[in-house]
Amino acid sequence: MAPLTRRITTLAAALVALAAVPAAATAQAADAVHPAQAGQFMERLPNIMPMNDLPNPYTSVDKWVRLPDGRTWGSTAGVHVDPDGIHIWAIDRCGENSCSGSDLDPLLKIDPQGNVVTSFGGGMVLFPHGLYVDDDGNVWVTDGRGPDPNVPSSAGKGHVVLKFSPQGRLLLTIGTPGVAGNGTDGRLNTPNDVVTDAEGNIYVADGHSGQSFDAPPETVARIAVFDRNGRFLRTFGRLGAGPGEFRTPHAIDIDSQGRLIIGDRGNNRIQILQRDGTYIGEIRQFGRPSGIYVDDNDMLYVADSESRMEGGNNPGWANGIRVGSLRDGIVRYRIAGRVEAYPNDSNPEGVAVDAAGNVYGAVVSGGGAFIKSMPRR
Repeated sequence: MAPLTRRITTLAAALVALAAVPAAATAQAADAVHPAQAGQFMERLPNIMPMNDLPNPYTSVDKWVRLPDGRTWGSTAGVHVDPDGIHIWAIDRCGENSCSGSDLDPLLKIDPQGNVVTSFGGGMVLFPHGLYVDDDGNVWVTDGRGPDPNVPSSAGKGHVVLKFSPQGRLLLTIGTPGVAGNGTDGRLNTPNDVVTDAEGNIYVADGHSGQSFDAPPETVARIAVFDRNGRFLRTFGRLGAGPGEFRTPHAIDIDSQGRLIIGDRGNNRIQILQRDGTYIGEIRQFGRPSGIYVDDNDMLYVADSESRMEGGNNPGWANGIRVGSLRDGIVRYRIAGRVEAYPNDSNPEGVAVDAAGNVYGAVVSGGGAFIKSMPRR
């Protein structure tokens, strides 16, 4: 997220609707029944022509970070940029797809040469998922699972958001560790992502289990809001496909106008809401959003880790990172670097961009990888 103190005078209210995008870029197909639609809700998801054949003006590499002590990447999932615009923060799920039972540090600060210069969080996080670094350099991570009864050391952990100082001191805990909430109060349930606004209010994208069309109606799918001290303020959103409803709010950021930009992954869309939860609009041309990043100029970077050309989620769409503008809604690029860690294509779940324009993709499958995509000069 870019700082909210900037002043940008260009307003483009039409960006929040698909109509804002030229017809050639978003040719509307007839409404199509989602192939996974077998549950009680039976929504019809509007469909648009896949945005796959886009330029890729980036060169991608995945062997650029030297992990300490012989470590190898596990699932990464989360990535963000330090306020200096140079260092990168990344999640490593302790060499696996979980940190349950591990004392390895899952939160890593990486310099431009690929050296890990700071790490912390060992033994404190079960399933690091969303990662956010605020303007003061504090590091926020969502713990997206609860304790495993088969792992005694996991007791009393999970279902929280943790705020660390840049040096790794725990400053704040949002939620009740080890206790899953029901979506009505300040207790969290498999939280996905977190962001803060200019006043320090905290927005948690809560609930990871709703993207199946047969998810029970009580499944948590909401945005939970807290003040800067962690006091619960309000909640909005519920399971569904209507305006302001979610099927897994998997990613969240804030644009230059202070609006919430939310990756509603199960509904294959990005929703734009006011910070009080008022629905503004949605865009679907960026694919199935697992991760989102909004830069200082309202360029939108969307990591699509789940689309599949044939079958599965969002059929006909290719995965990768789509890049476009929130001001006009036009998707300009798709980063689809085929790298050794994921030879079939790039499927990052987290995404961030540094001051030089390098794009970082945090890959969850194929053993995990941390992909750096550099603009071709």
